[in-house]
Amino acid sequence: MNFNSRPVSVLLVDDDEINNFISVKLIKKALLNTEIMACLNGKFAIDQLLEIQKNDPSKFPDYILLDINMPIMNGWEFLDEYNRLNIDPSGRCKIYIISSSVFSNDINKARSYPLVKDFVSKPLNVEKIIELFKVEDPA
Repeated sequence: MNFNSRPVSVLLVDDDEINNFISVKLIKKALLNTEIMACLNGKFAIDQLLEIQKNDPSKFPDYILLDINMPIMNGWEFLDEYNRLNIDPSGRCKIYIISSSVFSNDINKARSYPLVKDFVSKPLNVEKIIELFKVEDPA
């Protein structure tokens, strides 16, 4: 595969610190050149993204891995706010819901958001991550 020299940037939005720790390790194992930022709830993530938007929109993450059930601002509220604030007008960020929810209404709701690329069940593993971050290689 042909990887650019620019690292793949990931914003992890999950209130479970242990889960974040494991996810970061798995992502770094699956993709060697990554920059990962973790936020413990949707509000912190929105604040981070607004800061990036204001200072340097080229630094937007390539991927946002978003949990649903979090305190302060959950995944659905994050998506609504992200949309309302028009945070990424160019649509550069690919948003994936990463959840341990097995409820079909959560899965269907996630897929009803045009911003959401897919619903991925926890726990993450290296194979799922590689599948998620497949780089389109024109060669």
